[in-house]
Amino acid sequence: MTLLEQLVTAQFPKMLRNLDKWLEEAATFAKTKSFDPETLLDARLAPDMYTLRKQIQSACDSAKLVTARLSGNEAPKHEDGQQTLAELRERLAQVLAFIETCSSDLDGAEQRNIVLPFLDGKALSGQDYVAEFAMPNFMFHVTTAYAILRHNGVELTKRSYIGSLNLRDTSS
Repeated sequence: MTLLEQLVTAQFPKMLRNLDKWLEEAATFAKTKSFDPETLLDARLAPDMYTLRKQIQSACDSAKLVTARLSGNEAPKHEDGQQTLAELRERLAQVLAFIETCSSDLDGAEQRNIVLPFLDGKALSGQDYVAEFAMPNFMFHVTTAYAILRHNGVELTKRSYIGSLNLRDTSS
């Protein structure tokens, strides 16, 4: 498996699953503090930044569009009308399912020309696209969602951000 394939088929899903867990923890936190968890969806770190809702939508859009561009598949369309944690968690699940269906279509993706609307007739190789734009953009939205939740008191840790690791036994 190439590094690009690993990022798309492993890292994107891992971080989207982590994000889903954080939303679950946010709902539990809100319940213990006796407030409506949906109020967190309008939280933001600064007045000119996206809300938590929009950060989640953007992370989903980033993951699905990157996967679509690299695999040659059409990305599912999602309207940004989600109003609840449950609706956002459903969107996360739909994006995860889409990524899974595209994993076998990534052969040669490193060399594909990726054209973005704002590049004025220029392209990036798939490898450069992932390394220079796609992964930083995706991680920006995921990290900002994490920071919004932490800023609002949800007890997330660095370990909950990093998530599971592919550990190997070194005792043999």
